[in-house]
Amino acid sequence: MRRLFLALLLAVLGCAASARADETIRFVVPFAAGGPVDTMARLLANTMQEPLGATIIVDDRAGAGGVIATELVSRSPADGRTLLFGSQGSHVVAAALRTDLKYDPVTSFTPIAMIGHVPMVVVVVPDSPVKDFKDLVALAKTKKLIYGSAGPGSTMNLALELVNYNTHVTIAHIPYRGFSAALPDLLAGRLDTLAADPPVLLPLIAAKKVRPLVVLGAERLAALPDTPTSAELGFPDMVMENWYGLLAPAGIAPAAAKKLETAALAAIQSPRMQQAVKDGETREPLDAKGFKARIEHDVAFWRPMIKKLGIPMAN
Repeated sequence: MRRLFLALLLAVLGCAASARADETIRFVVPFAAGGPVDTMARLLANTMQEPLGATIIVDDRAGAGGVIATELVSRSPADGRTLLFGSQGSHVVAAALRTDLKYDPVTSFTPIAMIGHVPMVVVVVPDSPVKDFKDLVALAKTKKLIYGSAGPGSTMNLALELVNYNTHVTIAHIPYRGFSAALPDLLAGRLDTLAADPPVLLPLIAAKKVRPLVVLGAERLAALPDTPTSAELGFPDMVMENWYGLLAPAGIAPAAAKKLETAALAAIQSPRMQQAVKDGETREPLDAKGFKARIEHDVAFWRPMIKKLGIPMAN
């Protein structure tokens, strides 16, 4: 009987270990596949799988500037199996634009870790008559221009609205379901410009498919040494950054949150992720505490800024 009990115990323990090894974690992404948020989510997922002993799948749920996916995760069980891989646009700005939000961007989530942040870059196609940012502003004052974005409330949307506000022009907005959906129309000449994150733009710039006009930040990018910043051009307030980060639903057990944070921070420091963030000019990762403070700061900043820019609220 004793031997039988030990055999049964070992079998149960073996099944439990197998279950842990076969555990599936889902990273819900608020945008379509192929954009910068999806790209970073997949990099982090692939790197975190081994230390967690789990399979991580990326689930793209585009719509409403990120609100659909963010709300889905806010209502999910806080068991560490459904996580949100969001951005400043999807988590902060989109929330500030809604009057019917069913979650709070601060209290409905537990921040896990932030991969880093990037300044956005405004681009045109190489054969555009616009040769620099000054040309863009001048042309917008004499001709109707159009820009594309990943939807209302996305950082792509806010970036060009900041350009409109600071330069006193009106470049019209056409929303898409993501960067990858807007890009073909830019390349085909159906859009005049757009702004996006370096991780997706830098390969296109290197391939001479798009041409950068300005970096919406205070520091030039190492990969674009000849592209001026908005601050250099006399627009110190025309700054648009995006961040990428991992969040869990509020109420997750502290031990489970800490395990995810440790795995995420280790993944960010791995050679593969370090090369990716360097190539994409992604800077300054944050632990859970720092990420929480960043979200609180951004929410406090963007709620009044949305009204200042005159961007209409969505229902």
